[in-house]
Amino acid sequence: MSQQIIEIKNLSKYYGKQMGIEDVSFCVAEGEIFGFIGPNGAGKTTTIRSLLALIHPTAGSATIFGKDCVKEAAEIAGEVGYLPSEAYYYEKMKVRELLKYAADLYQQDCEGRISELSERLKLDLNRKITDLSFGNKKKVGIVAALLHSPKLLILDEPTSGIDPLIKEIFFEILREENKKGVTILFSSHVLSEVQKICERVAILKEGRVISIENISEMRSVGYKKIELTASSTLQESYFDMGSVADYHQAGSSVSFIYKGRVGDLLDKLSALDLNDVYIEEPSLEEIFLHYYR
Repeated sequence: MSQQIIEIKNLSKYYGKQMGIEDVSFCVAEGEIFGFIGPNGAGKTTTIRSLLALIHPTAGSATIFGKDCVKEAAEIAGEVGYLPSEAYYYEKMKVRELLKYAADLYQQDCEGRISELSERLKLDLNRKITDLSFGNKKKVGIVAALLHSPKLLILDEPTSGIDPLIKEIFFEILREENKKGVTILFSSHVLSEVQKICERVAILKEGRVISIENISEMRSVGYKKIELTASSTLQESYFDMGSVADYHQAGSSVSFIYKGRVGDLLDKLSALDLNDVYIEEPSLEEIFLHYYR
């Protein structure tokens, strides 16, 4: 049985009366690439900052490598690479100086690693931080997170601002690190990216985990996307079957996502005088919307 690298139990964080997260629980196994997904403001960053003891939770507990995230934060930090969603650096430093400074914090000689990653990500080490675009600053953050070869990577919206070609190189680097045994927590609001890289995903809504899913199973549990045109306008309650989401109707044209017995759906469809019907597997984005409605 795989060791649990991250264990979060009933984690909550309140800012006064304002809830950040509430009762969040999930585990990430050793060697897993685990997705943490939800729209902006769902509580992903609050959870990650609580994990890293950048803020202290109001209730609940979290461990990394079996160590308490608050009490043993300093011991944990040396084995973790963290990429925040928004990074702020010493603007007057050159990229090379900043990365050397980061390497010194880990008391390691990372020159070779810095050169390799910078070359692959097309990051100019001689430019000043202040002259970099948002995307290039994100590349600096990626290199800083990886340079000390951590056992765990925690990535918060890592691809924002990065162009598509560099994004593919970044995913390639993550897969290589994972093959070496590195565990990865990948937080994003873009489900298509999570699908590319992750095995399981926790879905966060309004500060709470509403589901933990296996990516491969999300598309194999019987979801169907239905689009139809009838010969006359349907009553809006006609497909009120308890298994319908994302329902849209414009006169005699109807579309929705269905999860349930195919026979029940066919019974409903066969009773209609249809001009056209289209049934397909929905995208992961559309399945994701199902959880939010």
